Amino acid sequence: MTLNTEFMLETFFIALKGIPVTLSLAAISLLLASPAAFFMAIARINRIKGLQKAVTVYVSFVRGTPMILQILVIYSLLPSLLNQLFMNLNLKINVFDVNPILYAYIVFTLNTAAALSEVFRSALQTVSIGQLEAAQSIGLSTYKAYTRIVIPQALVVALPNLGNVTVNLIKGTSLAFMMTVKDITALAKIEASYGYNYIEAYIVIFFIYIILCSGVQLAFRLLEKYLGGYRKPAAG
Repeated sequence: MTLNTEFMLETFFIALKGIPVTLSLAAISLLLASPAAFFMAIARINRIKGLQKAVTVYVSFVRGTPMILQILVIYSLLPSLLNQLFMNLNLKINVFDVNPILYAYIVFTLNTAAALSEVFRSALQTVSIGQLEAAQSIGLSTYKAYTRIVIPQALVVALPNLGNVTVNLIKGTSLAFMMTVKDITALAKIEASYGYNYIEAYIVIFFIYIILCSGVQLAFRLLEKYLGGYRKPAAG
């Protein structure tokens, strides 16, 4: 089998146009998921009655079900159910006019929140409770104690896992094409459909994601190295 290198080169530059969409999906999902993930982590650490169990069930459900299934439910089933509900209520709301990228934000935010909650929970638990109590004893509010003492230390510890979550999220956004979002994968598949050059298109997608994810991993390594001086020295 001979690969169509001319097609691959053309498709490579066309697919590159989808990088802003892919990165925006990842960035906005991280931005929306982070506050929710932090409070879920706090709820589990402090064993807040009711919330702890609800968060545990949520995290187990999201992480235990395939993302493709979640996409089918949120992008296909949910709009149909809402449309039927609005029709029964005589509300003239067309849910099918919603920009598909909004569904992508929902799916990836829900998944990212579940993953980040575990990252934040494990990182926060590395900071001794004594530091929080000491900060409160000198008059700092719980909010200030967390923002000035606990969170900065926890973020340094969480950075490697945060990098892994970000890379996995970027790779996961390749499923956005199922919601008709024109990301890297969608643009390459559209080009491939004209001449059935799917093998070449998949190779192009493969290389673009390797370059993109490698760049993100490098950025996190540099950030880890920069913040390495803030890590707590090992005992002994």
